[in-house]
Parts: sequence; structure tokens; C-alpha cells
Amino acid sequence: MKSLFEAIAIAVLITVPLAAFAQSNQPLTRAEVRADLARLEKAGYNPHDWMNYPANIQAAEARVAAEDASKASGYGSSTSGSSQAGQ
Repeated sequence: MKSLFEAIAIAVLITVPLAAFAQSNQPLTRAEVRADLARLEKAGYNPHDWMNYPANIQAAEARVAAEDASKASGYGSSTSGSSQAGQ
């Protein structure tokens, strides 16, 4: 059940940016494709790892989408910590 939820979440994260990008009428330039590939490689994607291809690129795309979402929200990434108030 957990893997089904993760698969649905990854599919949603991937399709939302693709659906938004599908609205443009201009094709991608070579520089844009190279920039996208560089972002995916920075997020952990290895284009030479064919054994883990679908999971590898989907995980990297999810990381890039999460990074973009955190930049758009203005709040940044979550932190784990504690605080005390009172006496």
C-alpha cells in the first residue's frame, strides 16, 4: 500500500510540471535540454545507470520538483529542531 502511494505521488509530481509545460508552443532548445539534464544529474540522476532507469530519473525529477516548490513557496525547506518557551 505504501509503495502504491509513493508511485501515485511521484506520478503526480511528474505530470503536473509536464502538463504546465505542454501549454507552450515553442520546442525546447538544446541549451534548455542540457540545463534540465544538468539539474537532474545534480539531483542524483545517473544517465549511464540503465538498470535502475525509471526509478532513477523519477526520483531525481521528484527532488527537482520539490526544490522548485520550496523556492516558489518562499518558506524554504523544513528543519527539524526544538524550542522551549516559558520559565
